[in-house]
Amino acid sequence: MSFDTADSRLSAIHQRIARAAKIAARDSGDITLIAISKTHEADAIRPLIAAGQRAFGENRVQEAAAKWPALREETVGVELHLVGQLQSNKAEDAVALFDAIHSVDRPSLVAALARAMDKADRRPPCFIQVNIGNEPQKGGCAAADLPALLAEARAAALPLAGLMAVPPLRVEAAPYFALLAKLARDNGLAGLSMGMSDDFETAVTIGATHVRVGTALFGARA
Repeated sequence: MSFDTADSRLSAIHQRIARAAKIAARDSGDITLIAISKTHEADAIRPLIAAGQRAFGENRVQEAAAKWPALREETVGVELHLVGQLQSNKAEDAVALFDAIHSVDRPSLVAALARAMDKADRRPPCFIQVNIGNEPQKGGCAAADLPALLAEARAAALPLAGLMAVPPLRVEAAPYFALLAKLARDNGLAGLSMGMSDDFETAVTIGATHVRVGTALFGARA
């Protein structure tokens, strides 16, 4: 990808975020664009960094550990977000590597992250993932289990940023985003990690604070 292509793609996404925010009478500066760089090599990521993008998302601890330490040495201010499922035995690695974790979804992971944060004296903010469509193949806690999981996270002094969800495919996303926003309000949480390449504008109008965009920035994966 050339710098011009990366620059124009990034600019187009920011313009779309700004338009959606204006519709909702929001400040687009309150919305973090996370470029989902999973499966992309460093040479595909560097043009976006050069274009000014600073927040990136990865699905797997091992993949991120292989490519991001070198990339971060090249650029000051890069944030790395874990957006994929996290195994409890990778909690220490995740706490060391990531600046935010978007996929906390069960008590055992809350406990593992709390131990890892205490050990490392590093406390990346965490989003509780909600399985908003009750899909068995997806991670996330059931909406009915959210209050109990939040209570455990707060008791463990986990730094809570908000809620995250991935709506079901091929259906209108707005009702799912609205439900997540309501759950966040009901539980006193400000952050909403929701919206991807196909639906981030809808997410912004409903209150997303973090949108996770991959294909629209990097192009289709091979």
